[in-house]
Amino acid sequence: MTAQQDQFLNVIDRDEAERRFRQAVPLQPLGGESVPLNQALGRVLARDVVAPIDVPGFDRANVDGFAVRAEDTFGAEEEKPCRLRIVGEVVTPGRQPRQAIGPGTAMPIATGAMLPRGADAVVMIEHTDAVGDTLLIRRPVAPGANVTFAGTDIGRGETVLRRGTLLTARETGVLAALGLAQVEVRKRPRVAILSTGDELVSPGRSLGPGQIYDCNATILAHAVTELGGEPILFGIVPDDAELLRERLWEALSCDVVLLSGGTSKGSGDVSYRVVSDLGKPGIVVHGVALKPGKPICLAAVGNKPIVVLPGFPTSAIFTFHEFVAPIIRTLAGRSESAQETVQARLPFRINSEKGRTEYVLVNLVELMESPALSRTGQDDRGSAPSVRYAAYPMGKGSGSVTTYSRADGFITIPRLREYLDEGEIVEVRLLGTGLAPADLVVIGSHCVGLDFLLGRLEEREHIRSKMLAVGSQGGLTSARRGECDLAGIHLLDPRTRTYNAPFVGQDLVLVPGYGRLQGIVFRRGDQRFEGKTIAEAVRDALADPECVLVNRNRGSGTRILIDELLGEARPPGYAAEARSHNAVAAAVAQGRADWGVCIWSVARDAGLGFLPLTEERYDFVVPRSRWQRPVVQAFVRLLNDPDIRRDLHEMGFVL
Repeated sequence: MTAQQDQFLNVIDRDEAERRFRQAVPLQPLGGESVPLNQALGRVLARDVVAPIDVPGFDRANVDGFAVRAEDTFGAEEEKPCRLRIVGEVVTPGRQPRQAIGPGTAMPIATGAMLPRGADAVVMIEHTDAVGDTLLIRRPVAPGANVTFAGTDIGRGETVLRRGTLLTARETGVLAALGLAQVEVRKRPRVAILSTGDELVSPGRSLGPGQIYDCNATILAHAVTELGGEPILFGIVPDDAELLRERLWEALSCDVVLLSGGTSKGSGDVSYRVVSDLGKPGIVVHGVALKPGKPICLAAVGNKPIVVLPGFPTSAIFTFHEFVAPIIRTLAGRSESAQETVQARLPFRINSEKGRTEYVLVNLVELMESPALSRTGQDDRGSAPSVRYAAYPMGKGSGSVTTYSRADGFITIPRLREYLDEGEIVEVRLLGTGLAPADLVVIGSHCVGLDFLLGRLEEREHIRSKMLAVGSQGGLTSARRGECDLAGIHLLDPRTRTYNAPFVGQDLVLVPGYGRLQGIVFRRGDQRFEGKTIAEAVRDALADPECVLVNRNRGSGTRILIDELLGEARPPGYAAEARSHNAVAAAVAQGRADWGVCIWSVARDAGLGFLPLTEERYDFVVPRSRWQRPVVQAFVRLLNDPDIRRDLHEMGFVL
């Protein structure tokens, strides 16, 4: 066993990993630079801003009217107006009055114009009448009425903004009001980003066998920008140690170096080996007790941090935010931002691997019966925390590209816990800057017809929806618990041979949907299925040990159908659970499986052969407590719209 392998196998706790890394790369904010005001948004001030002028720089009228001495208006009434002599021309913005206001006089003035000398108030034009050169004032004003005096907003010499302030549109507006064309801000840390792997292809190019598009570079670059850094893309480097070493030396001109992929100990994982040879102190951590993210590699050359992130997208994102984001914020001069959290209830048990801190991405579903919460989980009365959400885990693994983008937040399972129990209250750390619950929450079986309906609902009614595919059984359970607005189900009662209705109790409302034709899918020309009956095809498939099935997830209506079709048989691939009809079709079309069960419309779009198995009902159930919600009623109206039903029929659904 090599020393490098020893180092990798020395998996350490997350906090110890962070301590070692920070000890190796003691960091301070970068120096300052002067940038034009129009480029200052999102930057951090490097020094205090002291106002060089008063704002406003003169006594300014806030309304159209007449500049007066307030004491000349005292006693004015509707029936007994006071009389003043009108002098001068109308004072307009951008010019200095030529005359002063004396006792018993008034001067016309426009909003934003400079107050003439001697005046200390402005009478609104609505409260006056002009008769020749005489002004009748029917309402008195106090000194300072309808006037902003010089320096009221900002006084010359006042410290307006302090160093370390993150410049938003509010702050840049202040700087513009002060007339500052240049701003001294912290330099943005330059972060080199390299993707490694022979299998990676840049977006826009054609994929070869076994290749994938490099999404990590884009994800990381935009995350760096959000944190105040400047991403420098060094492209894709193949699994070639010499070429990677050459590219890394170039990347070391930046403040931080990020590599994506090559952190493990396989023969093709060269990143950590090359990094270990770059210089001292070298690799300080290789392997952290995290899930996902175990193989992360933390290193330094001099005081410059180098991080080799795992190649799987979700692993890369989590480890980036755990170990790299704080460093970029420090270099950019940004303060450590506290993540917003909410409390939520787990709808079912989550198992975990003891000994590793595990992060689980979740979707949040709002519970109607709970009181409103603040962002800290306190109810409106400020008493003990109440639970407003259910947290549904998104179990697609660290290789999923879409999981992170669709999640609302994540929960942390401590390394000494083996599971979180059903009904347990957990803290969810939110992703992004605020939680905006969907207007309509749908939980249950996935269907392309439902995707179509939800898309039309947003297009027509501007109703944002969230769909969690947990299978028909899971959707039915969620509806009974009041955790969703509606659930899509296609459950067959074996006793009555009836779909869905036998499962609906008094607490639910059944909304008729549409019919779907389920069947066996296969690649055209496969003689084990082509032209066969269902019985013949199943017999031939089960007789061939090389014939691989792609199954559906437990709890789905299609899984119940498959198990009924197979009886006691468990063919190769039975344990492989696809979570949607599209995933089944993709597995068969790509040759990863030879057969499966999905609906006809999906098989047609994938160009697959199809043996009809059964026509089923895909219906919706709504918790009775949510039936009167406007968004639910909007969905029901859409479902019954003749044009929409015609579109569903053309998609291949039975109405």
